[in-house]
Amino acid sequence: MATGSTYNIIELVGTSDTSWEEAAKLAVETAAETVRDLRVAEVIQLDMTVEDGKVQRYRAKVNVSFKYQKET
Repeated sequence: MATGSTYNIIELVGTSDTSWEEAAKLAVETAAETVRDLRVAEVIQLDMTVEDGKVQRYRAKVNVSFKYQKET
């Protein structure tokens, strides 16, 4: 019998006033509060909001995978 694993993937958007890294970190750490067994986080898009010609917020779109677990 072959062994392997299955993972769910969710898409998150984190925001930060200081950096893209902080935005991505916040997205993952916030998800970790309610999602168990996080495995991999992949930053898939970086952007920022601009107001009056100035950067207001950094945004990071992140795909996070976690191990699929059957409900018992």
